[in-house]
Amino acid sequence: MRFGYYPGCSLHATAREFSESLLTLVKALDVQLDEVEDWACCGASSAHATNHLLGVALPARTLAIAEGQGLDNIVAPCAACYGRLAGAAHEIEGDAALKGQVAEILKRPLGTPPEIINVVGFLQSLLPEIQPRVVKPLDGLKVACYYGCLLLRPHKVTRFDDREQPESMEQVCAAVGATPVAWNKRIECCGAGFSLSRTGSVIRMGREILDDARAAGAEAVVVGCPMCHSNLDMRQPAMNRGQAGAGALPVLYITELVGLAMGLDPKAMGLQRHYVSTQPLLDRLSTAVAVAEGEVS
Repeated sequence: MRFGYYPGCSLHATAREFSESLLTLVKALDVQLDEVEDWACCGASSAHATNHLLGVALPARTLAIAEGQGLDNIVAPCAACYGRLAGAAHEIEGDAALKGQVAEILKRPLGTPPEIINVVGFLQSLLPEIQPRVVKPLDGLKVACYYGCLLLRPHKVTRFDDREQPESMEQVCAAVGATPVAWNKRIECCGAGFSLSRTGSVIRMGREILDDARAAGAEAVVVGCPMCHSNLDMRQPAMNRGQAGAGALPVLYITELVGLAMGLDPKAMGLQRHYVSTQPLLDRLSTAVAVAEGEVS
């Protein structure tokens, strides 16, 4: 099985564990990811906020290269990259004049853009391959599936799941044995775009998300966005400060969660890179598996 692949900047830097878990997972599934050659930054979040034409041309260049490689689709794990690539495809297909202008800038023709696939949709499509390989089902593990903004909105661009009542992430988590909790903040913004300019607002918004996940009984938050992960993981100590009873809540990429159910090496998937330690969760899962197998009474 072959897919195009756009890692984007985050997966090479601040979200290295996202890349490691994804690549470890697809290797175990015998899925081939063909990286787009000579890809460049998609422009999130600064380019499209500064210059609309630049915000379209940057991701359109990647789309044109992928088309030249013969790629029918591109998996973009980062939700921001997914939004920018899908947004560029939507704009150039809906505006012939803009498409011509971008083609002139890029000095190359623009045909039909490849299909852009986010990480949740990608895993959904692979469930027939994933489920037979689940060797450590996450039975009893309560997770809060957090979509944030960019996987679902704007719906005319993403055309992915229901914008108000999504189910895709819950389906993937349930397929590997986890129990998605019902909670209120799963499609609320974490404030990632204001991470540096309005840090206090980000901490307040993130605190509300984490508090709601805890109130619903979640033992972990599951995400598909590096910016959401960075906010909820790296800034969690600040979010918990002064909050009586606010224990550390691990924040896992959905690829890490699926990989754990498949028995993949946590270190190979980068779980040791998290700011909020994942070790208590790993210990709890190991004990649960041992009990299920009769090794611990």
